[in-house]
Order: sequence, then C-alpha cells, then structure tokens
Amino acid sequence: METEKCVYRFGGAADGVDVTEGDASMNFVLGGKGANLAEMARLGLPVPPGFTITCKTCMGYANSGNEWQQGVLDQIDAATRDLEERMGKRLGDPDDPLLVSVRSGAPFSMPGMMDTVLNLGLNDESVQGLIRQTENPRFAWDSYRRFIQMFSNVVLGVDADLFENALSKRRLIAGVRQDSDLSAEDLCQLVSEFKAIFRDNVSALLHPELADAAGDAAFPADPALQLRLAIQAVFGSWLNERACLYRKQNGISDDLGTAVNVQAMVFGNKGESSATGVAFTRNAADGAKEFYGDFLVNAQGEDVVAGIRNTEPISQLKANPTFKEAGEQLESIFGILESHYRDMCDIEFTIEQGKLWMLQTRVGKRTGAAAIKIAIDMVEEGLITREEAVGRVSPKQLDQLLHPQFDPAADIEVLACGLNASPGAAVGEIVFSSDDAVKAVASGRRVVLVRWETNPDDLKGMTVAEGILTSHGGKTSHAAVIARGMGTPCVCGVESFQIDAKAKEVRISGTDLVLHEGDVISLDGARGIVVLGAVPLTTASLTKDLDTLLAWADEIRLDGPGFHVRVNADNPKDAELALSFGAEAIGLCRTEHMFLGDRKQIIQSFILSEDAAVRSAALAQLLEVQTDDFLSMFRTMNGRDVVVRLLDPPLHEFLDDPRELAVSIARLEASGAEGERLLEARSLLRRIDGMAESNPMLGLRGVRLSLLYPELPLMQVRAIASAAAALKRDEGLDPRPEIMVPLVSVTREHVQVRDVIEGVIGQVEREYGVKLEIPVGTMIELPRACLVADQIAKHADFFCFGTNDLTQTVFGFSRDDAEAKFIPVYLHKGILDVNPFETIDDAVLEMVSMAVSKGRESNPAMSYGVCGEHGGDPSSIKRFFKDANVDYVSCSPYRVPIARLSAAHAMLELR
Repeated sequence: METEKCVYRFGGAADGVDVTEGDASMNFVLGGKGANLAEMARLGLPVPPGFTITCKTCMGYANSGNEWQQGVLDQIDAATRDLEERMGKRLGDPDDPLLVSVRSGAPFSMPGMMDTVLNLGLNDESVQGLIRQTENPRFAWDSYRRFIQMFSNVVLGVDADLFENALSKRRLIAGVRQDSDLSAEDLCQLVSEFKAIFRDNVSALLHPELADAAGDAAFPADPALQLRLAIQAVFGSWLNERACLYRKQNGISDDLGTAVNVQAMVFGNKGESSATGVAFTRNAADGAKEFYGDFLVNAQGEDVVAGIRNTEPISQLKANPTFKEAGEQLESIFGILESHYRDMCDIEFTIEQGKLWMLQTRVGKRTGAAAIKIAIDMVEEGLITREEAVGRVSPKQLDQLLHPQFDPAADIEVLACGLNASPGAAVGEIVFSSDDAVKAVASGRRVVLVRWETNPDDLKGMTVAEGILTSHGGKTSHAAVIARGMGTPCVCGVESFQIDAKAKEVRISGTDLVLHEGDVISLDGARGIVVLGAVPLTTASLTKDLDTLLAWADEIRLDGPGFHVRVNADNPKDAELALSFGAEAIGLCRTEHMFLGDRKQIIQSFILSEDAAVRSAALAQLLEVQTDDFLSMFRTMNGRDVVVRLLDPPLHEFLDDPRELAVSIARLEASGAEGERLLEARSLLRRIDGMAESNPMLGLRGVRLSLLYPELPLMQVRAIASAAAALKRDEGLDPRPEIMVPLVSVTREHVQVRDVIEGVIGQVEREYGVKLEIPVGTMIELPRACLVADQIAKHADFFCFGTNDLTQTVFGFSRDDAEAKFIPVYLHKGILDVNPFETIDDAVLEMVSMAVSKGRESNPAMSYGVCGEHGGDPSSIKRFFKDANVDYVSCSPYRVPIARLSAAHAMLELR
C-alpha cells in the first residue's frame, strides 16, 4: 500500500515543486505559511526553495505519543536530499554548507504562538566552510551563535535569559552597545560560552542521543539529528500553553495541527548590504492605503520582532541607495500579492547582499477600524464585492469600535481577574453604593461601582457609573446583563476582592493591599481584568465607514424574508439609542424594570398589604405610571413592533432584603423599643419570609404569577392597550404593541391568560372607539414548552425564545452559581468547549429548532424570535438563523450593530 504523502516541495525549478495550482484547501494540508510559500513560488516570486511537512503529520505524531509514524522520516530524508540537490549544497558540508530554517505554519494565522529555528546545519566544521564561502567570519560566527541560542531554547527548553545574560556580558567586555557591533572574535567566544550553557542545562539522561564520550550533553553536530529534533520541537509547540490559549480565544480547533516548513536560509545579516523586514500592503492600524512596516539592516528576522534594535519604517527602504532596487521590487510584489489574494497582505522578506527574497505572506491581522476601511476601499477599487467586504469584517472587530479600550501602548500590571461580563474599558474612583455613585457623579467625579453583587435597587448607581465590578456572580448575573444592556464595562466574579461595603474598603486576597473609597481603578470588561490606577483609554466612535458597511450588511440580511434584528429595551432612551444603531423593532420590553426606583414602594404596597383598598389603590397608581411608560415607548417606536413581556420575576424580588430587616428588628429590640413600630416590622418580616421560595427561578413567576394574581396582567394589559389606543386616536400614530406571556409550559396556561388579555383589549377598544391589533405570543424558555410547541402554537401569534432560562432548565444549571463556581473548571478541563450561557449549546439549539418546526406545522402564520442573551452572541446568531430558522434575534442596544453584521454573515453562509 502506498504511503500517504506527508512532504511537499516548493520553490526553485518546476521539477522541484509539488503544488502547481492555487487551492485554498491546501491551507489545511500545508498550513497557511506552507501554502502561501508554494503559491508565491507558483507566481514566480523569489522564494528560497524548501519543503513542507503536513499538518496531518503533526497530529499523527502527537496522537501517537510523540512517535513518528511509519514512512514519515523516510519522506523527510528524501525531501532533504532533494533540497540539497536543488541548492547544490549539503547540510553540514565543511566546504560549502546548506543552512535551513525550520518554521511552523498552522491553517489559521497564529502570529508568534509557535516556534522557529534558524541557521540549522551549522557545527564546528561547517562554520569554517561558511567563513571560506562568504569571506565574512563575523557573519558566520554570528549565525552559529544564533543557531545555538535558538535551538537550545526552542528544542531543549534552556532558559533564554542564560544566553541573553552571556550576550550582555560580552557586549560589556567588548565595550559596545549593540550585538551588531561585536567582532568575529567576540562571537566565536560566545559560541563556546553558549555550548557550555547547553552542556550545563541539558540532561544527557533525558536526551541520550546528545551524550558525548564523557556522558555530558553536547550540542548536536549531526545536521540530520538537528533537523529531526527541530521538527519535533515545532510539532510540539502546537500544544504549548500560549498556542492553546490563543486557539481558545480565537475559536480555532485543537485538531488541526501545524505544518513544518524547512527552507533554505537567506541571510539579512551579511553586512550593510543585507536587511530583513516585516511589512503590510496597507496600514494595519487605520487601513490607509500605504506601505506599513519596519526593516533592519544587517539583521535576521527575529531581530525585527524582538525589539532589541530600533527599526526603520518600510517607507525609507528605497531611500537607502543600497536597497533602492530591492525596495522597488518589493513594492511591485506588494501589488502582485494584494491583487492575487484580494486582501491586505502581511509580508516577511530578507535582502541578502542586495537580492530580495520573500519568506512569507498571509492575510494580515488588522484593527477593527482598519478592517472596515480596507474592506470598503477594496470594493471601491473593484478588488472585491460588497458581500466579500461584509464577510471579511468579524463581529469581534466591530465590537472594538463600539466600546472604549485600554490604550495598547499602556504598560499595565493586572491587579485582579474576573469574568469578562461586558466589553469596554472604564476608569474611575471606587464607590461602594449606588447612592454614593450618584452623589459622586453629581459632583463631577467618575466612578466605578464596586459591589458584592448588584440587585435592582442598584440601577441608579449602575446607570451613572463608568464601570461595574462585582466579586460574585457570572456573565448572566444581574450586573452583567444590565451592564451589557447599557453598554457599561463590567467585570464580575472578582473573587480576590474581599469587599467591606460598610468600612468602604477592599482587601485583595493574597496581598497586603487595601483599597479605599476614592482610590482609582481601571477595568477592561473584554478581558475581565482590574488594574490599579488610571489606564489611558482610546475612545470608540461610530464612523461613516461603519455606517456604510452595516448598510451593505442590511442589504444582504434582509434579502427575501430576511434575518431581522430587534432590541431588548425597557425605556425610551434605550429605544432611541437602539434605533440609532439600526434596530428594526423591540423584541423584549421587560415590564419589571418599570417597577424600580420610586415605584418600588407602589408594588410593595400591592404585594404586602392585606387591605383590599390599599391593594386597589396601588394597582391604580401602577396603571397610571405604566400607561405613561408605554405612551413614551410606543411614541418613540412609532410604526415598529414592541414586544412587551408581562411581569416575569417572583414578587419577592421587589421586597426589601429580609436579612437587613431582621438586623433592624434586632437593633430595635436591643434598644428596648416597644410598640407599634416593632410590631409592624415583625409583621412585615413574617410576610416577606412567607413569600420566600426554595427555588425562585422555578417557582411563582411568569405566567404562574398572572394566574395567581390576575389583577397584575389586567393592569398591565390595560396600560399597554390604553397607551396604544390613545396614540392611535389622539395623535394619529401607528403603535404596534405585542404582548408576550412568560414561562409557559402548559398550553392551558397560555390559553387562560390570553383570554384575560383579549378581554381587556376589547374593553379598551370600546372605551376609545378604535380597533387594536395586538398579537399575543409566549416566551418559550422551558423544555416542556418546546415539546408541546405545536399545541401552544394553535393559540399564539408568535414565539420568542428566552434562551437564558432554557439553557438553565436544559442543563439543570443555576447560571449564577454555575458561572461563579464550576463552569470555569469545566472549560479548563475540556468538559465544556464554551460557556453555554454565552454561546448557544447544541442541545438547547435543538430544542429551539424543534419548537420552531412544530410551531410552523401547527400555525404557519406565526413569527419566531430569540431574546435571550444569546441573541447578541455572533456565533449563536448565525446558528439561530441557519439551523433553527427563526425570523429575528433581539439583543441589548450596543450589540445591535454586531447582530446586524452576524445576521448578514449567516445569510452569506446560506447562499
């Protein structure tokens, strides 16, 4: 049986090339670097010859316990001999040695994450051959010391600082400031010192192939052994900590592996006529159409990124007479590559004694602002279509433009870490209560609200704070959800913050540090980090380019029936903001948020009073204020749908904290107080305790609340219908409310509540003399509702999926407890790939898909939406549209632009 091809050649003569046609799928065979090297060679660009060992070989090696599979080493040996023949040189030749680089190259760009070895093939004999061939002893010894330094660190794990310290000491002895000023004699001495460092820090017992006659570990002289060990090290770097973390952060599979590229060396450190550099065909920071990058004279590629010498801008390359011809050729190649790949390219090059060589190209990384500008410019230049432009900008890049960020140039030291609950960056003085936040902001100060966790009473402080930090709670906690809705940076679950709100101080676990009210901290809500002091911020803004790109995205997503984007908004301010961000309608208006602040006393009177007259008066007050609320909301959203959810949370959430009340009673008793005040306090505590539930999330809430307290839905529906009727009759507007019944799991729950709703709407129609069209739907957030969706659909006008609670009930997780306690452990151990409260889980999505399918069969006229937190997650949005066939998603205002772009991406993937 023929052995699978594991090695592909590139560069040089046509008979030395195994990839003769461009094919994007080759990225997964050869990795991005290998595929692009082959492609540049195919285009006739100056590429040093070499060969690529496939990504699949890497995974085979890793999955076999770091053992080579049969036949692979034979293919590598054959490719090595072929490269020697093409170059007319041999590895290790004492007269004219071939030197090679060994570099990684994964299918997706992972800059700086994996390892590289340069100048492989040098030993004590071949370095003399290099000296004779180049007549440049300094260059030869510099290349040799670099090889020992890099090989020792990358392949054997010797501490890089040991070599840097020796290098620094040698510069001091020589009296020079830069490595490039060291003489050949200095560098020859360093080679001896580096080999001694290798001997002292590598175990011959662990690496018997390196043992010398004395039993010590000797730096390997055999080029074949050097090459095999280097390839193994590059394969191994696929699983190093930084590479694994990068893949996790960027959603790259661990199963892809990295290719290894073995390539003939060209040298940028052969004197003042040689150089090396990294460049972009456009400005990667702002997208301007200009060459962008750096180069170094008399240096190797690692020197550019290491920052050990000051680089020169690529725009100055042609200005140097020595490099004028190479610079002009490089600019020509920039145009060739950008036209070929139809995108901004990132390029690595070397100039060896005036001759230009191309070492790498790939589609370049860029900021969010640059991504948008480059995409739009390339459409106008005729390089790409609008659809391609929209597809090239990721939601993550878009998110950069919607929130302030830490200045990338800032040098920060992380004080504490938590959960990245709401993106953006904030700087402010610590305050420990919402009242203090309001007072501080009123006096002109900027604050960060620091709490153990937040509750609805904290809303006034949350709305004025620059950022929010809690030591408890997860990414779907009250603080996280409200912060995301407001676009406020938030870090939750900072467990090292031991908060004493009464003393107005924070002790940081594991340190002696104590923070007090007024101390300044900075939050990065995208990374979940806290920094002591004020970090400089870069300000986000909506640009003309962003508006253009989103308009193109809308054209794509609204094609045909379209994928629609709504907003979760509970007040006119959020509604107006969402409209400015491009929301089409309100997909969720949570009426419980209208009961906070001063109105909390009204709902408490209704809940706690045993006097029917008091309860009736409270309902009348609620009706009045709710009607005013809906008048404002419907006026703002004139001509657009507004889905209003009836009261959902259990009533005890509107009551005072029983612990604080118990403390107050204890103080009264200790002071000897008697009489009516104490009796009332005790009675109130009994009533509050009587409403406590063991599991409120599954208790008396949602539709169950409406059935046990029918006065509440009657009041709320009357407020909705009265506001709509008044606007229609008196102002000639087009209000479009829709009423949503929450937490239905039994069909008759919805039927009975709908009967009440329609009865109230009928009464209002007669009172105002207008006809109202108010659809009535249900919020699907329980597995049973998904299973009987066909039955519920016969009595509903729409379904909207509350995926927060649906995820909780499918998993059996309490989301706050899960995110704070064990989900991070599950993610670390690989039990879960993603947090299911951030990105929709397959099983939860299947429940949504099933409910949509059942509903459409039973009631084809219905519409379907998603209004849980997943409605703002790009990955989830695409799956809702593509796999579950919903009509719209609804998200917080600041996520509307991201949802618009994600919906367009979903449509593009379906075409």
